[in-house]
Amino acid sequence: MNDAAGCLTAGLERHVVLVAPEIHWNTGNIGRTCLGAGARLHLIRPLGFSLASRQVKRAGLDYWSRVSPGIWDSFDAFCEAFNPVDGEMALFSKAGARVFWEMPARRRMFLVFGSETGGLPEAILSRYPQACFRIPSTGEIRSLNLSTAAGIALYESIRSGK
Repeated sequence: MNDAAGCLTAGLERHVVLVAPEIHWNTGNIGRTCLGAGARLHLIRPLGFSLASRQVKRAGLDYWSRVSPGIWDSFDAFCEAFNPVDGEMALFSKAGARVFWEMPARRRMFLVFGSETGGLPEAILSRYPQACFRIPSTGEIRSLNLSTAAGIALYESIRSGK
């Protein structure tokens, strides 16, 4: 991680978690954003693409080798490894009850996103009912692009955590 990113997240620990991502370009873009923000990327299987894919690396540009995402076989395995406590999880869904700027400001945060076509599974959403957030948009679109939503949420979590 470069010094600028370290200053951006000084004292903060940020994790972007993608559950069953399907589109390699989004994952590459999110990895690049995580690297620029000083955050860690985690991918929960199944993945809709190969990580060796040229498109993933292309979307992450020449930064992909430094992204070094954590790969997990399940969301449970991820949670077992990191043991998040109350207030550290922020799940993003277009049906989230609260707007994203109401996220808690914690030193360590896990920003969790579902697949591009299916969103987060109900089993994960019901596990953290008080941690479900949405990024508002007009009724002109179904939802924001996953990489756009991840960038918005990540930078807001850094801004509010300072």
